[in-house]
Amino acid sequence: MCKCDQCIVREFSSLKALNKEELIRMADCKTSYTIKKGEAIFEEGETVNGIFCVKDGVCKLSKLSANGKDQIVKLVKSGELLGQRSLISDEPANLSAVALEDMQVCFIPKSDIMAFFNNNNQFSMNVMKTICGDLKDADDHMVSMAQKSVKERLAETLIYLEDTFGKNTDGTLRIQISREELAGMIGTATESCIRLLSELNKNGYIELIGKKIAIIDRNKLKRMAE
Repeated sequence: MCKCDQCIVREFSSLKALNKEELIRMADCKTSYTIKKGEAIFEEGETVNGIFCVKDGVCKLSKLSANGKDQIVKLVKSGELLGQRSLISDEPANLSAVALEDMQVCFIPKSDIMAFFNNNNQFSMNVMKTICGDLKDADDHMVSMAQKSVKERLAETLIYLEDTFGKNTDGTLRIQISREELAGMIGTATESCIRLLSELNKNGYIELIGKKIAIIDRNKLKRMAE
């Protein structure tokens, strides 16, 4: 089992402020899980009672709208934490977290995290900065949804997926999400998303290889997104 002081999550998240003693304490109280693709880590309205460290894999944070559509708010990758907002606000989870691929996560109970929060000022400041960053991203996403066309949002999302998760050796996007999930990210119907992808493919912006997507003309796609 990976030690907390050698874990990728510690390097890239709020946990980097914890000292060796605190990390040893964390290792003693954590529980490690394998989450299979399609399984929920937690669901909207659930009391989380701690935070999840994403050691490996990607999940979607989404909210179910009144008409039953799954609106994806954010993708969370290895090195990030889940549940920080609920921990601080002492409220049930506002979003559902579902694995997009097999994941390795560790759960740290609220009581242990709050001890670090109360005793380590830099850790508590890091958590606040992360939550503020999430709020900024939410603001930017809301403006994008209101002011950009669906085609512009699709172009922007494809660039984001390549920048954030990288490419396979064949040039396709490494993170493989379904057409329905992609539609959920840009706030449109699945049929509209499929039609727009076909249009971008026909015009040489992207190439559709089965269920995979490869960006062919990044500059044109970027200009469309702006």
